[in-house]
Amino acid sequence: MRTGLQGKTALVTGASRGIGKAIATALAAEGANVVLSSRKQEALDEAAKEIAQAYPDAGVLAKAAHVGDADQAAACVDAAVAEFGGLDVLVNNAGTNPYYGPMADIEAAAAAKTVEVNQFAVITWTKHALRASLAERGGAIINIASVGGLITEHGIGYYNATKAAVIHLSRQFAMELAPKVRVNCIAPGLVKTHLARALWEPHEAEISKATPLGRLGEPEDIASAAVFLAGDAASWMTGQTLVVDGGATIRPSLA
Repeated sequence: MRTGLQGKTALVTGASRGIGKAIATALAAEGANVVLSSRKQEALDEAAKEIAQAYPDAGVLAKAAHVGDADQAAACVDAAVAEFGGLDVLVNNAGTNPYYGPMADIEAAAAAKTVEVNQFAVITWTKHALRASLAERGGAIINIASVGGLITEHGIGYYNATKAAVIHLSRQFAMELAPKVRVNCIAPGLVKTHLARALWEPHEAEISKATPLGRLGEPEDIASAAVFLAGDAASWMTGQTLVVDGGATIRPSLA
């Protein structure tokens, strides 16, 4: 698969672990410079060191930023441009889920936090990336949503509502930013990450058995999809949501 990512620069939010770290690693493996962002600089530095050691030809920059803080987002984007001369790929990956339970019982503070990180941050980081580089250079934006944005589930309904919003934001941005910037979305199924641990860890064998491809997702499964969407092989693709879920959403109904 041709990617054309050699020498390009990609910024990944929520990149200190899990899906974000896997995406940054996979992009570096394709020769891209990668900018890793998350809240904690120490964790970022550790992730960046691992990537730089594995792929010494790729430039790696770790820049802490709270994903919901517009000023910190702007500073992170500016640091990427200063370090590498521009920005070609933005991956809006950071997410949170501070509440589990019936949607009608969520408190306003938890709802606001979920929207700030999962939904509005997509707009904030996209805005700053466009102003700093992407609008002029062109490039690709990849938003990480969830299959939860396409279905209903117990316990995480409000989280899923914000992910449904991410799917629509991706379509809207794709329409507004074409033809210079492509915007696509990945909707992962249940992936073995720290954020989703409470969902999979107690029932991994049972969930895996019920999944058509027989296992839960790994962060690298999502990273492979991100490399495809960021690269030249997806050059005629925008406004789409790529579901990567091991076939979970094609399971037959029990009814």
